[in-house]
Amino acid sequence: MKYVALLRGINVGGNNKVPMAELRETVSRVGGEDVRTYINSGNVIFEHDVSSAVEVASLVEDAIAADFGLEIRVLVLEATEVRRIAETIPETWSSGKEMRTDVIFLWDDLDSPGLVDDLPIRDGIDEVVYVPGAILWRIDSEHLTKTWKGKLVGTPPYKSMTIRNVNTVRKLADLTR
Repeated sequence: MKYVALLRGINVGGNNKVPMAELRETVSRVGGEDVRTYINSGNVIFEHDVSSAVEVASLVEDAIAADFGLEIRVLVLEATEVRRIAETIPETWSSGKEMRTDVIFLWDDLDSPGLVDDLPIRDGIDEVVYVPGAILWRIDSEHLTKTWKGKLVGTPPYKSMTIRNVNTVRKLADLTR
């Protein structure tokens, strides 16, 4: 089965440093095959003969702890799930000078359509769409300082999500084909 592993909070601000070449070796050591990484933020595409994403995540988390001495949460999704989420992003949503779009991937304990109702979304500023497994978030660059998203850091729900730029998500979907 083809998977995408999203490591939470590595190589951010000089913390939790994990070199991608060593990460590929770690994932290979626990049974990953055809292991590839994409950019330095902990995106790993690989195949594994275990058919449970949760079980694969546990294997990778344990291996990272053993190899790097870090307790890193790893969200593992089947490649078809990453493609499904990427395909739900409106084509006009992008990340660049004019707007920012992120995909907030959710662990199962947080994954619920009701989560959006609990977010302090500002009408006319934030565009937020729930899809199973993720929240799609878009904002015009001129409003970046007015968004709710920065207020998530440090909250209990924040520990059960990992965020990727829309460009990264689209590329990961392409790499799984």
